[in-house]
Amino acid sequence: MKDYSEKRDFHRMQMDSEIELTDSKGETFIGTCRDLSATGMQLFVKRPVREGEELKTILRSTDDQIPPLETVCEVVRCDENGDGYLLGTTINEVT
Repeated sequence: MKDYSEKRDFHRMQMDSEIELTDSKGETFIGTCRDLSATGMQLFVKRPVREGEELKTILRSTDDQIPPLETVCEVVRCDENGDGYLLGTTINEVT
């Protein structure tokens, strides 16, 4: 039997990378991608984002040979965390 940390269908890749986010009003802001899986991301941002909000994201690589990861995500969780907010998102589309 798998322990709790292994129950996910897709493993998370721990990160600490800047990510550009654009909300449904067209406002762009910067956050930090804390982890990434095949189906979602955990993001740290300075302002709250409502559950259900759609975000367009751009996660750029440090290698010019690798194109940025661009997605459309839905916020499924927004929890206050220190001086900001942790967002749980589901990736709906890779663009």
